[in-house]
Amino acid sequence: MIFGAGTDIIEVQRVEEKLVRTESLKTKLFTPTEIAYCESKHRPAMHFAARFAAKEAFLKAMGTGWSGGHKFSEIEVVNNALGKPELFVHGKVKEFCEAHGVSAMEVSLTHIKDLASAVVVLEMKSPTP
Repeated sequence: MIFGAGTDIIEVQRVEEKLVRTESLKTKLFTPTEIAYCESKHRPAMHFAARFAAKEAFLKAMGTGWSGGHKFSEIEVVNNALGKPELFVHGKVKEFCEAHGVSAMEVSLTHIKDLASAVVVLEMKSPTP
């Protein structure tokens, strides 16, 4: 059963400018694994922007937005061996998911030259009859 769904779109250049202007912002928003992945790419800003969009979409799917002290770095997007992005949660976001019965998380990322977008679906186990 779907707990919530969220989507977000952002300009790649906007993310790139903010990360260049404020170096500490990168470690505030992204995990070391995400930073290493994005920085290994030809156009890191596209990958940072897609992950930023995924984190925004995740908060929308939670239905809470920024309330509750959730941090972007507590939501992590990691590509599996086949390249499929997967979500991992930590800290207060993980506590929220456990408390609300979120049992599965799906994410889809896309980016083109100027834009990055993400869709997140949070699922919970269906109640047994």
